[in-house]
Amino acid sequence: MLDIKKLREDVETIIERLNTRGDDFSYLRDVVIWDEERRVLVQKVEELKSIRNEESKKIGEMKRNGEDTTALMAEVGQFGDDIKELDLKIADVEKRIFDALAMTPNVPRETVAIGDEDHNVCLKVWEEPTKFDFKAKPHYEVAEGLDIVDFERAAKITGSRFAIYKGLGAKLERALIAFMLDLHTTEHGYFEMIPPFMVNSKTMFGTGQLPKFEEDMFNVRGTDYWLIPTAEVPLTNYHQDEIIQNPSFPMRFTAYTPCFRAEAGSAGRDTRGLIRQHQFNKVELVMYAHPDHSYEALDLLTTNAETVLQKLKLPYRVMQLATGDLGFCSANTNDLEVWMPGFDTYREISSCSNCLDFQARRANIRFKDENGKVEFVHTLNGSGVAVGRCFSAILENYQQADGSVIIPEALVPYMGGITKIEKL
Repeated sequence: MLDIKKLREDVETIIERLNTRGDDFSYLRDVVIWDEERRVLVQKVEELKSIRNEESKKIGEMKRNGEDTTALMAEVGQFGDDIKELDLKIADVEKRIFDALAMTPNVPRETVAIGDEDHNVCLKVWEEPTKFDFKAKPHYEVAEGLDIVDFERAAKITGSRFAIYKGLGAKLERALIAFMLDLHTTEHGYFEMIPPFMVNSKTMFGTGQLPKFEEDMFNVRGTDYWLIPTAEVPLTNYHQDEIIQNPSFPMRFTAYTPCFRAEAGSAGRDTRGLIRQHQFNKVELVMYAHPDHSYEALDLLTTNAETVLQKLKLPYRVMQLATGDLGFCSANTNDLEVWMPGFDTYREISSCSNCLDFQARRANIRFKDENGKVEFVHTLNGSGVAVGRCFSAILENYQQADGSVIIPEALVPYMGGITKIEKL
């Protein structure tokens, strides 16, 4: 949620920056007008309440003196009716302001490139893309050849865009989860949690999934529960409606969860394989940062996610997203894109974002410093990393000419000493 005070101060600059996302946000001028209307109405209510209080005191004095209070009581009653009418007007204008701001994304950072995904900026390339002396297969062909992922039976028992991991495929998926959690908790200082896999609407609002992206989510029919699209949702909302006392920043949380996404509007994209599933596994990284140091935290978060790929020796690049490619809540996002030989291109495997105080305002997450000052925290999140996409990248980058797959050295202890997956 945008800060209404900043809108009052410089709405034109905010509109100009938001418009670089590719939409028209001129309606924010109306929000500023409504806000002024609200403040005038509130002032009138306060004035009427003050007068009513004074008149009520007079009524008490008159009664004690045995005087007739009928006319004055009628006047005070009218004040009450006027106040109720003004309160209704205030509620109406506040709803208009809230509804508009609830659908308004975060303002992109000034240093972010302007444009769509074609204007994303490459910040770093780690290792050269993997090359083979044979034609590289996409991960789903490698997986099917080794019989470690079953797409057909998953489609039969559930539907399209689901998968069943089998045998060493299941073991590799589990090994990746354990490896990532151990790395982030023992080397990077994250606090591990196992959150609920369902949350309520208030929580989904806090991290920006609702109301704008309702069609992308799975709702449990007849309830206020939603399947989480990412552990970012419960982790970020952990201190919802709280004032954290003297926190040690950056506060770091990590969790493994399955993630559920309807993928509305993505028909025809990555329909085969594990890249775009309705259910997938992910290890998430979430930070609360001090407002003065959240971009330092973003650098740290990005580095932590990069370490996963470096230890697995998977070539990747870091891309800073342009304004038109940013997520709804993000002011600045660094995407990690892993090399996929089977597709002969890079694919996103982690998005590391600084949301500033945008989510904290929606979820009402604040902190009190040593001087007693209360402020909104800055929230950050990133995949550490998407497990299914990492699984896919390993199959493609470590495939052999005979169809087998070498296990990355960092994962061998988590695989019980197994160094290669071969067709049985």
